[in-house]
Amino acid sequence: MQLFWFIPLHGDGHYLGTATGGRQITLPYLRQIAQAADQLGFPGVLLPTGRSCHDAWVAASMLAASTERLKFLVAIRPGLMSPGVAARMAATFDRLSNGRLLINVVTGGDPVENAGDGFHLGHDERYSLTDEFLTIWREVIQGKRSSFQGEFFDIRDGNVIHRGVQAPYPPLWFGGSSPAGQEVGARHADTYLTWGEPPDQVREKIAVVREKALRHGRSLEFGVRLHIIVRETNEKAWEAAEDLIRHVDDATIASAQEVYSRMDSVGQSRMTQLHGGSRSALEVSPNLWSGVGLVRGGAGTALVGDPETVARRLEEYATLGIQHFILSGYPHLEEAYRVAELLFPLLPLQLPDPVDGQLVLAPFGEIIANEKVPAAAKGQG
Repeated sequence: MQLFWFIPLHGDGHYLGTATGGRQITLPYLRQIAQAADQLGFPGVLLPTGRSCHDAWVAASMLAASTERLKFLVAIRPGLMSPGVAARMAATFDRLSNGRLLINVVTGGDPVENAGDGFHLGHDERYSLTDEFLTIWREVIQGKRSSFQGEFFDIRDGNVIHRGVQAPYPPLWFGGSSPAGQEVGARHADTYLTWGEPPDQVREKIAVVREKALRHGRSLEFGVRLHIIVRETNEKAWEAAEDLIRHVDDATIASAQEVYSRMDSVGQSRMTQLHGGSRSALEVSPNLWSGVGLVRGGAGTALVGDPETVARRLEEYATLGIQHFILSGYPHLEEAYRVAELLFPLLPLQLPDPVDGQLVLAPFGEIIANEKVPAAAKGQG
C-alpha cells in the first residue's frame, strides 16, 4: 500500500463552507505541508487543478526545490494544452526533479469552466480528444518523432529532445467513471483512479476497467482518493466529522449542489448521489461519510474512525485491488502528522527509502525529567 497526501491549492482551514478558521494559501504554508509529507514518509502528493486552484505546475515546481523524495502528481489537461508542450513540461520537471513526477490526466467535467478556458467539447468528445492526446504524448515524450493526423490533432514531426528520468515516461494516472473515460484509462493509464465510493461500487468499477485493459493487452494499478478523519477513538472521530461542517448551512449546500448539477462528470454525479444534497444519511457505508461532498466538488467522502477502524477500512479497499490511497484532511498540515502517527504503524505500507541510505530515529516525545526517554510506541522503532 502507498498513502499519498494532498496539497490544498484551492484553500484550507478547520471548517468547510466558511472563512472562519480558514488559512491563506501562501508558498511558506504549502512548503510546510510538502516538507511535512516528505519527512513523514508519504511517497507523493496530489496537486489539484482547475480555475479554483493556484496553478499546479507552478506550485509543484516551487515545492520540488524544498523537498527531497516527495513525488508530485500534477495534471495535464488535454484540450487546454497541446501534447508536445505537455510532454516538454513533463520531461523537464521529471529531469530537474530527478524523477519525482507523476502525471494526472484530467479532461475537465464542468462545461462552464471549460468554456471560460475556450474549450467547448462535449463529454464523449473530450475523451476522444484525450485518446488522441495521450497517443501523441506517450510517443513524443519517449523521444520519438510523431506525425499524427486525427479528428482533433494534426501533429507534424513532433518531438521532445530533452528526455525525462523515468522510463518510458512519468507514470500516467487517470480517473473517469463513464464508459468513455474507462476506455481511455484502459488504453493509456498506468494507474486508474476512483473517488471514495462504497466498496461494492469500487469493486464493480475495478472489474470493468480491468477487463477493458485486458482487451488491450494491458494491466493497470488502481488508486482511490479519500479524505481521512482519524482520531484516538471512534467517538472523537465522528465529533470531528460533524465539527468540520458545523458552519455549513442549507443555503450553502444548495448553492454548491447547483454548481455540481451543471457538470457532465459521471464521477461527480456518483459522488452527489451518495448524499443527495441532504444531511440526513451521510454515512453511506460503514465509516464512509459523505459530508465533505455537500460543499466540495470531486472527492466528497471521508473514512471516519479510530486508527484500527480506519486501517481496517483501508485494507478492505486494498483487498479489492487498490494499491494507492490519496488522502487528505483539514487542516492539511496537522492532519498529515495525525495520519502518519496514527495509521502508518498499522498498515503494510510501501515507504520511500531514506535519503542518505540510512534512517536514524531520534527519541519520540519529550524527554521525561530531563533524562528519561519515553518508551517507543508500536511501530516507532
